[in-house]
Amino acid sequence: MAIHEKTLIDPDRILQHDHLVVDGVDVSGSWNTMITPRTLTDYEEHFEEIIQSYSGGENVHRCWQCGSCTNSCTMYAQNVDFNPRYWIYLIRLGLKAELIKDKDIIWQCVSCNKCTNICPKDVRPEGVMKATAHWLEDNGLTPKTLSTHFDEEFTHQCIEFGRIEDTEVMVGFFKRSGQPLVQAWIVEFGKRLTKHMPLGQLAKMGMNVMFRPKTKSWGKTGEVLAEYVKAQKEAAHHG
Repeated sequence: MAIHEKTLIDPDRILQHDHLVVDGVDVSGSWNTMITPRTLTDYEEHFEEIIQSYSGGENVHRCWQCGSCTNSCTMYAQNVDFNPRYWIYLIRLGLKAELIKDKDIIWQCVSCNKCTNICPKDVRPEGVMKATAHWLEDNGLTPKTLSTHFDEEFTHQCIEFGRIEDTEVMVGFFKRSGQPLVQAWIVEFGKRLTKHMPLGQLAKMGMNVMFRPKTKSWGKTGEVLAEYVKAQKEAAHHG
């Protein structure tokens, strides 16, 4: 499939006149269309480094714009506006404003990894798409995805209790993502679970939900882990 690219000339930069004078010379009839010069001033010098600080974006600097990623992209086959090659180009130039124009479709990457498998420079475009999506979330430009809400709740449970209680993770995830706690599939799942699970196991699960057990002597360990995670994020995104 051919790659459909956007024009390099914005329509609002094209000027057409019936009578055109350039440097005192009347060029009407020969040249009646002019393009206003474009000067780029609104760019972020270190934007590429910012994306590199996110997991998956480490190799974005290797891209040489061959277009293999876009040509093999599953989403591009459905929507020609989904263009990983173009977005990587914008990242490397620091053109955040242009990138943000496509914020509503960048997150639609399905992680098929066709782009990553075919990339001759090991850019790992799928990872770059995820890194870019997370950057958009962190800067409030797009709402958090369900996977981000789940990751945050899972991490919270690990740090807070030193263990994972499935029911607590599910409840916390629903709260974070704004979903109702009572859903038809949950009710049906609960009915089947209570029907087939031994009574002793059900009682144990209920006690775990009520009393939220922690790993023994976890308090101090959890604090250290929380500080470490915080320091790692700050070092990655601001260092």
